[in-house]
Amino acid sequence: MKTLKRLFKYAKPINLIIPVFIVSTILYTLFSLFNLLSIMPILEVLFNQIDPQKLSEYQTKPIWGEVGLIEFFKGQFYYNLIHYINTVGKLRALQYVCTLLIASVFLSNLFRYLSQVSLEKAKVNVITNFRSAVFKAVTKLHIGFFTNEHKGDIMSKITTDVQEVENSIVNSVKVFFKEPVLIIAYFIALFGISVKLTLYSLIILPLSGILISTISKALKKQAKGTQSTLGRISNILDESLSGMRVVKAFNANGYINKKFQGEINRYAGFSWNFSKRYNLSSPMSEFLGVSTVALLIYIGGQLIFEDTGELTPPGLFGFLAIFSQILTPLKALSNSITGLQRGLVSADRIFDLMDTENEVKNNPEAIEIGAFSDQIIYDEVSFAYDTEKVIDNISFTIKKGQTVALVGPSGGGKSTLADLLPRFYDPTYGKITLDGNDLRNIDVESLRTQMGIVTQESILFNDTVFNNIAFGMSNVSEQDVIAAARIANAHEFIEKLDEGYQSNIGERGTKLSGGQRQRLSIARAILKNPPVLILDEATSALDAESEKLVQEALTNLMKNRTSLVIAHRLSTIKHADEILVIERGQIIERGNHESLLEQKGLYAKLIEMQSLHE
Repeated sequence: MKTLKRLFKYAKPINLIIPVFIVSTILYTLFSLFNLLSIMPILEVLFNQIDPQKLSEYQTKPIWGEVGLIEFFKGQFYYNLIHYINTVGKLRALQYVCTLLIASVFLSNLFRYLSQVSLEKAKVNVITNFRSAVFKAVTKLHIGFFTNEHKGDIMSKITTDVQEVENSIVNSVKVFFKEPVLIIAYFIALFGISVKLTLYSLIILPLSGILISTISKALKKQAKGTQSTLGRISNILDESLSGMRVVKAFNANGYINKKFQGEINRYAGFSWNFSKRYNLSSPMSEFLGVSTVALLIYIGGQLIFEDTGELTPPGLFGFLAIFSQILTPLKALSNSITGLQRGLVSADRIFDLMDTENEVKNNPEAIEIGAFSDQIIYDEVSFAYDTEKVIDNISFTIKKGQTVALVGPSGGGKSTLADLLPRFYDPTYGKITLDGNDLRNIDVESLRTQMGIVTQESILFNDTVFNNIAFGMSNVSEQDVIAAARIANAHEFIEKLDEGYQSNIGERGTKLSGGQRQRLSIARAILKNPPVLILDEATSALDAESEKLVQEALTNLMKNRTSLVIAHRLSTIKHADEILVIERGQIIERGNHESLLEQKGLYAKLIEMQSLHE
């Protein structure tokens, strides 16, 4: 119930939907009842099956307030029907009643349609708002979450699980809103026909409910296994398709196929067990329904044979007609309960994702900052992934306009140091300040507005060249994009594309070469025109010709800017104001290019090794 209550918070706006649904459902129920109840008096009066004593009672028009609600409407109908028969005859009265019945059926179905449409609108609102909320929640999570979690499982939750919520929960709740109204109204009518027979039915029906609920409980366990396995399947698919070059290069087709086959076999097992129980619920419901009707016919027959006046043959016929209509909403409810179990598992998986705590969040009193004006200070900064320490008590300062480079062996912590600056992570110990403000006290969006980032891997999207360069920026003109592309030495190759700046570059920019992709990333950073640059091995993916073009652009871009550069090719950072040599999370050497060469330490060795390879 907690999950359902939370889910339907996303049904807004429902101000107009709920009144329409309530009114149309009530009117649909009333007209449906009239359609069923009118059969019994028609049979009784037309075929002289009514008790003579009651017939004389119905000659007098009932008075509101002197009899019960059911008796008033029943007496009103009998009075008008008998009066009309006496006036025009039975055949004309039958024509009149049939016409009235057709009109009533039309109105009942009209209001049924309005009821369904209004609930469908609520369903659309729920799923639309829910999808949006899930995606927003995911995009707000810190970078570390995406490092630790399987991307395939996240995608499965956002796509497959949300679809399951739509198919199972929302459709089921539609039933829960409407069917109980019908069931209550039908039982009121049944009590009006025969109290004894209705009480018998109330004893029989719960037994059916117990059997169905037993099946439903078994479904939830199977549904949970099914959804978890789907997440693993999605993850294998994503990894295999993304790494197809590696799969083929290492002849790993057999390994990856075996891995995939194992998961789909597990999914098949869960699905088979779920289907056996799920498909059992419908025939079980039908069997129990028919058995219940048979018992009621037997009990009703006994009441007629006893001739106590409790029930007449037309009354039993009308009772069974109404009771048969109760079975439909009851069956819908039982099927919805079984379907609901699978949807609840999916909803819980999604809410677990949405409830994941964001380890990098705004301080309630976070401030927005203006343009960067003084210096950035790393003050005794340490950082650990879980228990693994990556950065150990590092301190350094980047003054405005300076370029500080981070070099050293892979895995030393260089990229982590750079990721701390835009607050992709927060330090485990120590602090980083920008113009004297602790980064944790600065609004995250305000902080990241100050920074432009170019990473080793070009992150591009399946969109046009123009939209990739202008990504995340509003009111950008074509002239601005072209100017940024020229500085990044990208304009020439863009112009040669079939549609120029409106050319689609494919998923992750696969239609472009590595150097071209990197120059688009640099153009994006140039267009943002930030005061602080973070360049994470920005030229490492380039060939010699592209590197020369891009390095020239970067040199021009870095003039009069504050830059933190992670360098793989050390020749690109010779002119940095300070170079920090990072090894095992610590600064082991620092200085400019010339002073570090004189120290003849790790930096000098790295320079010598690269010189030999070039």
